Amino acid sequence: MSVTTLTVGRLFIGGEWTDAADGGRMDVIAPSTGEKIADVARAGVADVDAAVAAARRAFDEGPWPRLSSRERARVLQRAYALMRERAEELAQLESLDVGKPITFARVVDVNNAAELYEYYAALGHRLDGEVREITAAAHAYVRPEPLGVVAAITPFNFPLILSSTKIAPALAAGNTVVHKPASDTPLSALLMAEILRDAGVPEGVFNVVTGPGSTLGDHLVAHPDVDKVAFTGSTEIGAHAAGLAGRSLTPFTAELGGNAANILFADADLDRAIHTVISAFVFNAGQFCMAGPRLLVERPLYGVVLGILKDVVPRVPFGDIADPATVIGPLASRTQLDKVSALVERARAAGARVVTGGHAVERDGGFFYAPTVIADVAPDAEVVVDEVFGPVLTVQPFDTEDEAVALANGTPYGLASGIQTADLARAHRVAARLRAGITWINGWAVLDPSVPFGGVKASGWGREGGPEALQSYQKAHSIVFDLGGAA
Repeated sequence: MSVTTLTVGRLFIGGEWTDAADGGRMDVIAPSTGEKIADVARAGVADVDAAVAAARRAFDEGPWPRLSSRERARVLQRAYALMRERAEELAQLESLDVGKPITFARVVDVNNAAELYEYYAALGHRLDGEVREITAAAHAYVRPEPLGVVAAITPFNFPLILSSTKIAPALAAGNTVVHKPASDTPLSALLMAEILRDAGVPEGVFNVVTGPGSTLGDHLVAHPDVDKVAFTGSTEIGAHAAGLAGRSLTPFTAELGGNAANILFADADLDRAIHTVISAFVFNAGQFCMAGPRLLVERPLYGVVLGILKDVVPRVPFGDIADPATVIGPLASRTQLDKVSALVERARAAGARVVTGGHAVERDGGFFYAPTVIADVAPDAEVVVDEVFGPVLTVQPFDTEDEAVALANGTPYGLASGIQTADLARAHRVAARLRAGITWINGWAVLDPSVPFGGVKASGWGREGGPEALQSYQKAHSIVFDLGGAA
């Protein structure tokens, strides 16, 4: 797909496409080939200030926060319709920019992102306040009101979905938005600016600034005119951003790193469980905060499962992202490829056994890494404890339910978890003990706009999806009318 026909390469501020104030540009590289596919504006702090100012004016003086929730919902519904009309364009762009297999970009990324706008358009029809009964001679009611200017900062792995989880509820609630996408994958954010404009989002309500997070992100998070920060990214950067936001007590929600355990009990349907295990760690080449890179296997099945994985994993379709059959594409950047390669090599040097994979794959100059299974790892091994963010699976045995739970909860992260078992009582019992924001039973990555997800511990706080996310973009304004007359 050619990106030259798209409205890309410039900042979107105050309803207008504009160059960076200093004229800066940066290249966008295709992970599947390592070649340049576009260049976009490299914004600076002056551009962030301009975007925040536009969002501030739109919130303080413009119509968007003052429209009825139904009127805003109609705009979001039009955005949903336009996303469906341009679905193939969005999918091709996301596939090229991120290195996603085209089938996944169509079925997962575009479909889920569009449904988020549809879902929050529906919720937006019901942003009603509540009357509260109180003991005093007074009439009290609570109004849900927008917070103001929202800074939405998103990562490279799911640019379209993880921006939509923030932008759709923020707009539905009546806020204005400044979006800072990852510098490696900015293209779908610029196309969404075009779609939202065409859907009828007023000038200044949605703004996009592209450029390095180390300067733009820090300035945006700490900006005195930002009323809420919604962040997805690594735990390290999230902690840094939270510190900046905390200086001005700016509300902050964060979906951070993950390192989910997938617990396979001996009574599970093994064929189904193996399919789930593989899907959980190779999906999006493992670049998924809610991936399942840690497999815990009840000991009677340990050797059997390793044998099956050794045979099956190398046969998962790998490589050409334009082939509808491809399941595993490249990593998003040379930096990510080098990081995953180094982590696996350190595990090998420490005595871990690489069952299959364990090496980069040369293909068309892209950033490919073979799907990898590692056994004989200690619970405190680096490759077990740290987030790999690549197609790498560690496998550990356990003997008891208590041991499985302890191993699952034994990292700093708590974003997702999984249980594979035929025993429903055990499934509910174990799920209640896992410290995670979401737990899948006999499946993985079953997501819907109505179901919230988010982390505990080092995986962050706050929720995306569901009415819980919408509430995080609102404040409760209590109004009490004294009916008793003057004292």
